[in-house]
Amino acid sequence: MNTVPSSIDGRAPNVLGDGKQSLGGSTTFRSALDLKLTRLQRDVLRMGALVESSCLLAREALCDRNIDAAKNLKAHDKQVDQLYRQIEVDCINLITLEAPVTRDLRLVSALMQMIRDLERIGDYAKDIGEVSLKLFPYPPHEAMDQVQVMLDRCRSMVAMSLLSLSELDVQAGHEIKQKDDVVDDDYERLYQLFVQTPPSANTVEPTVLLVLVIRYLERIADHATNIGRRVVFVVTGERR
Repeated sequence: MNTVPSSIDGRAPNVLGDGKQSLGGSTTFRSALDLKLTRLQRDVLRMGALVESSCLLAREALCDRNIDAAKNLKAHDKQVDQLYRQIEVDCINLITLEAPVTRDLRLVSALMQMIRDLERIGDYAKDIGEVSLKLFPYPPHEAMDQVQVMLDRCRSMVAMSLLSLSELDVQAGHEIKQKDDVVDDDYERLYQLFVQTPPSANTVEPTVLLVLVIRYLERIADHATNIGRRVVFVVTGERR
């Protein structure tokens, strides 16, 4: 995540755009647009790094029963929301003032959608932290190891989606969908496990809370998949 492409296709900025001869004014405009696009992409990746950190805090809160991690998630989410609002304004200004076309326009429009996906992932991570606080009084559920596996799969998908964006990697964008299918299987298996477990006075609330957790995780995986699809759209122009 430390390397961000210097242009939207991962190569040095092509100030001539389509490779044809260009006058100086057009060259200057192209260079300025490339710089703004690169900065915008870097800001989205910075937001992604914060969201990835939120997912780690959610894991520590839920699986390691770390109360500090659970409490820190709310403040962390505020930083994510602040970046979301800033990037949204920057995208709108770029479209309004620079009037990008073709692939540049696809990138900006996709970034606007990606930050919404990232913001939702951050919200679900915060929700998992809130659930964790409610679970602390109860002993760890016997299925917690399986929930942790599902959570780690989702974290891996978020990381892969950000790598796909950083490198505009179409292959990684496609591979995320395959991982999403595995998470969907995790959700179905765990949901059936939870609803079929005979209830008792001390298991009803933690079971309901864990059903919420796996639902949040399933949605995190869906949003990571969306980011991968949007990367494919930026590079190929194809929607899948």
